[in-house]
Amino acid sequence: MSEHETDVRRLPDLAGVVLGGSVVYANDESFAAAHNLIAPGSAAHDPASFTDRGKVYDGWETRRRRTPGEDFAIVRLAAPGIIRAVDVDTSHFTGNYPPFASVEATTLLGYPTPDELLAAEWTTLVDKSALEGDSANLLPVTAPDRLVTHVRLTIRPDGGVARLRAFGEVIPDPRRLGGRVDLASVLHGGRVEACSNMFYSSPANVLAPGRARVMSDGWETSRRRDDGNDWLTIRLAAPGILHDVVIDTSRFVANAPGWARLSDAETGAELLPRTRLLPDTEHRYRLNSSAPVRLVRLDIYPDGGLSRLRLNGAVPDDQHEPLAQRWLDLLPPDQAAAVAHDQFFD
Repeated sequence: MSEHETDVRRLPDLAGVVLGGSVVYANDESFAAAHNLIAPGSAAHDPASFTDRGKVYDGWETRRRRTPGEDFAIVRLAAPGIIRAVDVDTSHFTGNYPPFASVEATTLLGYPTPDELLAAEWTTLVDKSALEGDSANLLPVTAPDRLVTHVRLTIRPDGGVARLRAFGEVIPDPRRLGGRVDLASVLHGGRVEACSNMFYSSPANVLAPGRARVMSDGWETSRRRDDGNDWLTIRLAAPGILHDVVIDTSRFVANAPGWARLSDAETGAELLPRTRLLPDTEHRYRLNSSAPVRLVRLDIYPDGGLSRLRLNGAVPDDQHEPLAQRWLDLLPPDQAAAVAHDQFFD
């Protein structure tokens, strides 16, 4: 895997059901449901599994076309963002994968219906591209940066796709950053900047919504055999005055860290001194934060796993204007004009 591909795959999958993505429409689901496209994890495969409709696939599969046309599915992203790359994964589809695919995007804030989405204006993120069967097909987005809310996968002419991943950057909606909020949440625009070790699972998992179901839903490092410790750095959705932290070791029973410490990664100021942690426990601590923080470093001692990290705080008034301006600049003109009439922007 190239360095670029590794970097892209570290971005959150904004289409995934884990973050809140949803399939809102598919024109054909004759063999397998389109909702499988956004399921977590890799696609499973049982060669002996059949129903009266044929072979059971962990993916989306349409009927064989006998007329011109193509099949498509529309996915609502978990949060509006800029898509950097998509993975059209055809795992286990060998003689029935689509030879080509393209990906388009639209921006409709709020809660549009399928009919409204079908009538919307769509722009190309990924041109018609050749696919390989039983493979991950990572396709870069070369379109100009634009805030999008929905993506449409079109396969040509028909066939099966196991997973659709839309790797991107959440752009924080300034209307959701009022009051005290979790500034580390991936849905608000928080992201992991750096990490010492991700042997078992990605550190980005700790910023996901909800509670971890199993250990692999969190971040877990390998066992250390030296005197060091593991750490990660989080870029907050916006600079904020931090009030409290939630350090959740749920699901980690014999492999939770023994202690944790938080600091401002830019200034080195201590936000939470080295503090004892218990296994399989949600801990909440007040933070020593009097100035806005942009980058937070979490040190765990010496190693182990966390399921979730919440950094609750408030964005100062003088930080709201640049957030709002960036949001408006990335919206299509008609959407920006409509949003600009929101009371928040007055």
